[in-house]
Amino acid sequence: MGRDFGWPWRVAAWWAVVAVAAGGLVGGARAGLLESNPGLAYNFYQKTCPNVDSIVRSVTWAQVAANPALPARLLRLHFHDCFVQGCDASILLDNAQSEKTAGPNGSVGGYEVIDAIKTQLEQACPGVVSCADIVALAARDAVSYQFKASLWQVETGRRDGLVSLASNTGTLPSPFAGFNGLVQSFAARGLNLTDLVALSGAHTIGKANCASVTPRLYQGNSTNIDPLLDSAYATKLMSSCPNPSPSSATVDLDGTTPLKFDSSFYTNLQKKQGVLASDTALTQNGAAAQMVADLTNPIKFYAAFSMSMKKMGRIDVLTGSKGQIRKQCRAVNTS
Repeated sequence: MGRDFGWPWRVAAWWAVVAVAAGGLVGGARAGLLESNPGLAYNFYQKTCPNVDSIVRSVTWAQVAANPALPARLLRLHFHDCFVQGCDASILLDNAQSEKTAGPNGSVGGYEVIDAIKTQLEQACPGVVSCADIVALAARDAVSYQFKASLWQVETGRRDGLVSLASNTGTLPSPFAGFNGLVQSFAARGLNLTDLVALSGAHTIGKANCASVTPRLYQGNSTNIDPLLDSAYATKLMSSCPNPSPSSATVDLDGTTPLKFDSSFYTNLQKKQGVLASDTALTQNGAAAQMVADLTNPIKFYAAFSMSMKKMGRIDVLTGSKGQIRKQCRAVNTS
C-alpha cells in the first residue's frame, strides 16, 4: 500500500473531485427555497464548542466500527427527522404518540448513538450543541466511515423542536409511491427531481421490511411478480420474503453491496433490481431515468448526494431563538 498522507490531504483531494463532478451534473437544477441559507453556518460552534466535529466523529466511527448496520440507520434517522416538521430532532422525543412510534419509523434506529454523542458534548460544552445538529453530523460521519473522510459538509446552527406526534409522519414518502407521488412529496419539502433521485441513492445501504416488498411478489396466496422486477431477482427476493413473511423479516435494499455506500443502487435499477416500488418508479420517467444512468458513476453520485443532503438539512430548521437546545435528546427541557 502507498503512503497515507493523512486526513487533511484526503479531504482536500476529495472535495476537489466532488466540486468538478457537481458542476457538470447539477448546475442546471431548478433553484428553490432550500438553495438559500436559512440561518445555518459552517463551523457554527467554532467559539462555543470547537471540538464538536471531532467528538461526533470519534463516537460515531467507534460505534460504526462495531456495528456496520449503523450508517443506514443514522442516515434514515436524519431523513425521517427532516421530512416531518423539518430537521428539528423531533423524531428523538419519547413522549406518548411521538414520531418514533409511527409505523414508518419502525425501521429507524441509531438513537443510542445520538445519546452517546450528546453525553460527551454535554460534558465538553453544556447546553450548546443541539440534538438536531447531532443527528445531521452523525448521519454524515456514519456514512463517511468507509471513506475515512467526510462525504459532505454539514451546516450547523439548528435548534431542537418541542413537539413530536406520530400523526405528523404522513409527510414521509411511501415505499409504494409512484413517480408522481414521490415528486409531490419531495416538492412539498422544497426538494426537486435531482434531489429525489440523488437522495434515493441512500438505499444503497440498509434493509427494507418484507412488508414493503411482498406486494410486488404475491397477490393473496398466489405468486404475482411485478413485471417491473427482473424475474430471477424476484425469485431471490422471495427466498428472503416468503408468503407470508414474519413481521421482523427484512431484505437488503441493495442486493449487490448492501454494506457499502456506492452507486450500485442505480446500476441495480437499470437491471430491474430495485427492491421497493418507489425505487423502481425512478426508471419510469425519462428525466429521472437519465439521472439514474448518470449516477451509476460513483463520483457523480457522491457529488449529487452531497449537494442534496445539504439542501435536505435545511428543511424548516429552527434557528436563532426558536426552539431550544435540549439537555437530553429524548425529552424537552422542563426548565
